[in-house]
Amino acid sequence: MAKPMLYPIDVAAQQPDAIAFRMCTSGEQVTFSQLETRSNQIAHLLRSSGVAIGDHIAILLKNQREFLELCFGAERAGIYYTTISTRLTSSEIAFIINNCGAKVLICGADLIEAIEPLKHTLSPVLRFFSVGINAAGWENLEEKLSQQPLSPIADQAQGLDMLYSSGTTGQPKGVKWPRPEGPAGQRTFLVDLLGRLYGYGENCRYLSPAPLYHAAPLRHSMTTIKLGGEVSVMEQFDAEQSLSLIERLRITHSQWVPTMFVRMLKLPSAQREKYDLSSLRMAVHAAAPCPIEVKNQMIQWWGPIIDEYYAGTENNGFCSITCEEWLAHPGSVGRAALGILHICDDQGIELPVGDTGQVYFSDGPDFSYHNDPQKTAQTRNALGWSTLGDIGRVDEEGYLYLLDRKAFMIISGGVNIYPQEVESILIGHPKVVDVAVFGIPNTDFGEEVKAVVQLQDAHQASPALQAELIAYCRENMADYKCPRSIDFVEELPRLPTGKLYKKLLRDPYWI
Repeated sequence: MAKPMLYPIDVAAQQPDAIAFRMCTSGEQVTFSQLETRSNQIAHLLRSSGVAIGDHIAILLKNQREFLELCFGAERAGIYYTTISTRLTSSEIAFIINNCGAKVLICGADLIEAIEPLKHTLSPVLRFFSVGINAAGWENLEEKLSQQPLSPIADQAQGLDMLYSSGTTGQPKGVKWPRPEGPAGQRTFLVDLLGRLYGYGENCRYLSPAPLYHAAPLRHSMTTIKLGGEVSVMEQFDAEQSLSLIERLRITHSQWVPTMFVRMLKLPSAQREKYDLSSLRMAVHAAAPCPIEVKNQMIQWWGPIIDEYYAGTENNGFCSITCEEWLAHPGSVGRAALGILHICDDQGIELPVGDTGQVYFSDGPDFSYHNDPQKTAQTRNALGWSTLGDIGRVDEEGYLYLLDRKAFMIISGGVNIYPQEVESILIGHPKVVDVAVFGIPNTDFGEEVKAVVQLQDAHQASPALQAELIAYCRENMADYKCPRSIDFVEELPRLPTGKLYKKLLRDPYWI
């Protein structure tokens, strides 16, 4: 009897020829059998490169076939793998490679030029593998893998990702969990949590429209595959192509960020309505705040299948809310599905129900910031509860409502103003496609509210439209919260993961 494959987990009759994942543009397909052998070869290559259990590697790739194969290979070799954003600068990439202590770097041939100028600053023992064309000073990954055995390595162990925070409020931090003891292929807490909440598994056809280097697309895609589902990975998000793929591939599950919702909603109605989306059973969204009106429009379009969650790369806690719950509690990101939720003051002392403060979790998974005990300690209060710096409140039923990141809160004349609330109003204007709100210096009040807006049609930018948008805010919210001025830009510095790199916009006003 043939030895079973590592994945799918707990499936009575594994089907080696079933598709584990496909790339949507290239059309490449990888079966579970192919994933098994390729991940085995990767594990062998890592061992022969001196990467032992508990060591680290770094992966710098755009969405392509090798991405998931490398992650699965690292997981069965018992190592930490760090996937790096392709949007970072060369110095930011070099910082992460050095900080995580990678022994191997796997890089796409189209991204090598980002590494070459700083190659001399990296570890002298680091091995460099290129994916694609041969490059001087780089070993070709495909050539090296072709020389490796197809069978499992002798010392398989469960590996983990060690991903870095996006750095939207400062230097990226490596989020490290304790590596599970035991063999590769086990059910981790994340597999159990996501499978239970969202129904990933057999008969699931999951669409991943976002970059795999980000925590949510990577973890949800890998969980779906581990549980026997089929993943379709978009090389790059496109609003209409997403709808076309749902229809053509009969997608049942998907995950989005709110900016994707906005871009799909702002397609001409004829384009939106021509696609059959009836196969969709679950559309999950997270990563950034979703304005209430945007979510209401999506529910009217797709039906009551849109679930939401709140969590960070750290996964110190996890809140989840179904569509039905959200309609009864609009604006909430849900109740705790992992860990125990608390709202605390600036001293870390728990506040009464309904009060606004920092969001903490207790009894969730343990994490630390790699090689940075000081930053790790700053996330804990005296009881050991942890926070990611978000501000919110909890109602009597335990539903969490987020207001903003503490780092972005505006204090004007001693009054707290939360940019997220203003952004949710402005995005509702028909001429606005994206918006960022933050505080800038004001001699009398300390800070004043500034908005930076990306328009549906950049040619409409004018002082008259600026006045129109400010008036629109004043019609919908208290005057003191409204922007005093608005700037227009062609495109906001939003990461493909949906997170806004607000620090880039804010910093020039404070020089």
